[in-house]
Order: sequence, then C-alpha cells, then structure tokens
Amino acid sequence: MSTALTESHPTGPKPLTQGPQSRGILVALWAFVVVPFLALVAAVPVAWGGWLGWTDVAVAAFWYVVSGLGITVGYHRYFTHGSFRARPWLRVALAVAGSLAVQGEIIQWVADHRRHHAFSDLDGDPHSPWRFGQSVRGLVKGLFHAHVGWLFGRELSNRERFAPDLLADRATRTVDRLFPVLVVVTVLGPALMGGLLTWSWRGALTALFWGGLVRISLLHHVTWSINSVCHVYGDRPFAMRQGDRATNFWPLAILSFGESWHNLHHAEPTSARHGVLRGQVDISARVIWLLERTGAAWAVRWPKPERIAAKLAHPEPPGRGRLR
Repeated sequence: MSTALTESHPTGPKPLTQGPQSRGILVALWAFVVVPFLALVAAVPVAWGGWLGWTDVAVAAFWYVVSGLGITVGYHRYFTHGSFRARPWLRVALAVAGSLAVQGEIIQWVADHRRHHAFSDLDGDPHSPWRFGQSVRGLVKGLFHAHVGWLFGRELSNRERFAPDLLADRATRTVDRLFPVLVVVTVLGPALMGGLLTWSWRGALTALFWGGLVRISLLHHVTWSINSVCHVYGDRPFAMRQGDRATNFWPLAILSFGESWHNLHHAEPTSARHGVLRGQVDISARVIWLLERTGAAWAVRWPKPERIAAKLAHPEPPGRGRLR
C-alpha cells in the first residue's frame, strides 16, 4: 500500500458510529485514567519525601518525549491528516510510539479525530466543550465532557467510514492489535530502565512511578486539554468555518509539542506546522523538518505564507504577528 494518507471525509452512507464501547474497554479506561491520575496527584508529596531523583527525571522525560511525539507527529499529523509521507519503518515507529501514550488504538484514535474535524463544535463532534450550551453551568459541564468525560460514554466512531486507509494497511492493523502489549511496555519499560540505570529495586520503583504512571497521566491531560481548553480559551487569529471555535493557547505549547496552536490547525488541518506566527514554538514541526532532512519523510505539507496570510481574521500591523 502507498504511504500516502489523505484526510477522510464523511461522504459515504456508512453511519457515524459503530456502537458503544465494550465493558472491557471501560474497565481499562478506568484503570488507565484514574490510576495514573492518582499518581499525578501524589507526585508533589512523593517528590517532597525524597522519592524523586535525576534518574527519574531523565527516564520520565525520555518516555514523555517518545510517546508525546508519537501522538503529535505520528497519530495526529501523519496518520490522521497526512501532513507528510513516510518510509515504511518510520510509519511503524510512529504508530508504536503513539501507542505508548496509552490514548487508545491507533485506528480508533484516528477515526475519532477525523470525525472531530468533520463536525468540529457541531452535532456529531465526539468531544465538543460547547455541547451543553454557553451558560456557565453548561460550559463547565462541556469542558469536563471534552476533557475526559466523553471517553466513558461514547459511541465509537465508525472506523470504516473515517479510517478506511488505516484498516487497509497491514502494518497499521498489526500495531493496532498489539496495543495491549505496548501498554505493558510503556508501563514497565520505565521501571526496567530505572532499575538498570541505578542497579536497584528502589530505582525501578521510582521510575515506574514517575516515568510510568505520572508521565502517562501528565501526557493524557495535556492532550485532552487540546480538546477542552483549546476550544474555549485563547486567541483565534485565523478564520475558520462557521461554528468551529478552536483557539491558540500558548501556555501549553511546549508540553504539547506545538499542538496548542490549535486555531491554525483547524484553519489548515493538513499543515505540518501549527505554530506559524513569530514566537510560536512548534517542536513537532521541527521534528518533521529533521525527518525530511534525513529522507525518512517527504512531500511535507508546509504552510504557504500567502495562503496563511489570507486566512488571518484580523491582519496584524507591520512588525507584529509575522508569518515565519
């Protein structure tokens, strides 16, 4: 199969969803949402008690970067939107790395996200924070729904409708099936690394806590904040279709590897760079640039300055907000 990916549009007769998620998935969700979150809550007192060392920081940072870029460069910009083409080995590596973030099987993740773009903040969007109206109560309820609530009562997006290209690819289907194994790897891998680096059981235990549970939860909430916060708070310098409320929220730019420049992304979904204005750091775009330079990626859809300038809702005065 060609490595070219195109964004799927809901033009066929297939339904939006394919039924509710199974009880097994719900049990796994509770385990991998609640347990890492409890670890995140406990992180401050645990660190205060002396159970955080530089080895733990290094291990957690390594797994955060690998799994985080797996989501942003892999699951999102490559598999969902086809922002570039990739060698077969890179395609598999990105699918595996994204799976290590424990945000779901790759094909379901892509189907949900393509559905989100097809109906952004309208009926059919699986996680719009505006679902319950614009009142304070409705928005509070909507923010929780967009952030994490939607995961527990959702109808699964129809994979045949929104991700037929991934279903047709054998390597992607294999990684999709191996998701439970990769979850075990991403939880226990940091413990193994910490134990080997410190040659101690304590090093393995603290690495499991920081590089496994805390890292997974932190990345979860950063990613989910793109669905919730970045559709309510922030700037909207670029014009989008009516109803779409995607925003730029700069405080999350580094932790999200550039994903929080969400307004431009919804204005130009296939663009390999989301942070296009001066000062907008986009680590994921830089990684794609490096992959392009090595020949691992090509046909990168870099933003065209004239096209981006035309989408500015309120053109900036000379010297401010210049495209880069």
